[in-house]
Amino acid sequence: MQYRFADRMARVPESFLEELFSVSAVPGVISFAGGLPSSATIDVAGIADAARAVLEEEGRIALQYTTTDGYLPLREYIAERYRRRLGLPAKAEEIQIVNGSQQCLDLVAKIFLSPGDSVGMERPGYLGAIEAFSFYEPVVHAVPLEDDGPDLEAFAALVRQHRPKFFYGIPNSQNPSGRTYSQEKRRAVAGILDGTDTVFYEDDAFGDLFFDGKPHLPVKRYLPEQTIISGSFSKIVAPGMRIGWLHAPEPILKAFNIAKQAADLHSNFLCQKILYRYLATHDLDAHIRVVAERYGRNARLMCDLLDDLFPASMSHTTPEGGMFLMAFLPDGVSSMEVFREGVRQGVAVLPAVPFCVGGGGEDAIRLNFSTADEEQITEGMHRLARVIRGLL
Repeated sequence: MQYRFADRMARVPESFLEELFSVSAVPGVISFAGGLPSSATIDVAGIADAARAVLEEEGRIALQYTTTDGYLPLREYIAERYRRRLGLPAKAEEIQIVNGSQQCLDLVAKIFLSPGDSVGMERPGYLGAIEAFSFYEPVVHAVPLEDDGPDLEAFAALVRQHRPKFFYGIPNSQNPSGRTYSQEKRRAVAGILDGTDTVFYEDDAFGDLFFDGKPHLPVKRYLPEQTIISGSFSKIVAPGMRIGWLHAPEPILKAFNIAKQAADLHSNFLCQKILYRYLATHDLDAHIRVVAERYGRNARLMCDLLDDLFPASMSHTTPEGGMFLMAFLPDGVSSMEVFREGVRQGVAVLPAVPFCVGGGGEDAIRLNFSTADEEQITEGMHRLARVIRGLL
């Protein structure tokens, strides 16, 4: 049988994720390559209590269809948290519930991009976004990411010369680099975009996970009508529930809602009800502090081991939060070589190659510090140090 797939399938780049998942599942391999939150931080008992209460008290309602925009009390909870934490004048009507913030990538691209349109993003950029956007065949322009945010000269040139439909960025604890935009860069990005027709797509999957517990004001605070911001409960409650959201101006949300309805009618209503019951009966901020403290210890341990065990010619980012950091390899050592030899020696990392649109990334690796415990991090980093020294 000759299957007649759409022409776009021949133009979509091969996903590196399939190879990543296969090697991460090899027995005995300590994986720093994935992006999973720690299973140890999931409040299974609390979620189970919430699930029982929902099913016992309103099971027939929770197991029925619902509206596309999502469960209103949950949207009100998200809006109130924006007002309290970040000073954003959010309303429930501006919140759309989605199947994890990953779904936002697909649907935002669907409503904005035609083949050949320009879109901007960071370099290195989030692999999931690169893959999601590629299905809509845009021309992707990447702006170098510095320690405190995008290169502003390159960012301004991109906006001026190519007028991208939107620029996608992760200002808080960026994936893959772990870098965080300074407040000065956030204001500058908003200033450059103000008065243009380019939307800023602010992916805030890690904004709750600053190790010091202090939130950073989003770009949306400075550019409210031109910024959409997505968030997720995956990193702070449970990824398997697949509950995220989009906060956007009404005209964008209207188009997004149409695309969402066509895609899946609505996100899992039972999980929305269970999640809201859990949030209404538990202290989310206290739970987040526990998660962030754990990740902070893991990040500091990984950074210390990078400084102590690895060649002096290597450097790394020092994240303020989130789940990732990036290490830069000695001259002559390839990230793909480190990936392949690492698997043979029992440690998996993610080369920066698939994060770099148009090539590059051979000189860096991404390391995840949220999944492994301290003992695994220590052993895995010793293995990785042996791999890199053996390739010199």
